[in-house]
Amino acid sequence: MSASFPIQFSRAAIVAVAAVSVAGCGINSIPTAEENAKAKWADVQAAFQERANLLPNLAAVAKGAAAQEKGILVGVVEARAKATSVQLSPGDLTDPAKMKAFQDAQNGLSNSMMGFGRLLANVEAYPNLKSIENYQTLQSQIEGSENRIRVALRDYNEAVRQYNTEIRTFPSVIGAKVIYGAKQMVPYQAVTPGAEAAPSLEGKI
Repeated sequence: MSASFPIQFSRAAIVAVAAVSVAGCGINSIPTAEENAKAKWADVQAAFQERANLLPNLAAVAKGAAAQEKGILVGVVEARAKATSVQLSPGDLTDPAKMKAFQDAQNGLSNSMMGFGRLLANVEAYPNLKSIENYQTLQSQIEGSENRIRVALRDYNEAVRQYNTEIRTFPSVIGAKVIYGAKQMVPYQAVTPGAEAAPSLEGKI
């Protein structure tokens, strides 16, 4: 046996140990970042569900205010049904097509709600609105719901950014590819006009 064999073996062992040590830097950080992003997604879903739960009350307000505007009412009810039927599990967060389907459903509901805003923009045109019990409370709840959606989406996108950066950055990229087979998560892109700003429903509902 050649005398150089032990030396070569030692070098190979050192390289292997070094590789494992380097890859180990991402062993804990990758799943931690992934679970954080999934938790933030759960917050997003909860925020959207909260909005969906308020819509029957909003629909009742609009129906009482302008019975002739059946088209808008039906549109919102249908958009709500579609939005609540499209669900995204944590395992789907790396699938751009499924994320787009969820976004489209939620954006459709957001656009329908803008129709409510146009319908009720002039409160003076619907005197019976003033007599609806808890009207101001409902208005506040809807505003708060929209704000929470925006905060949840912001936090989710930040968690996704951190995770996607983690799995692409050395040395974590080694563990991401070799151990986890990690894929980038898809950020949420709201395409509704004005989605980057918190809405004000004052004078719109």
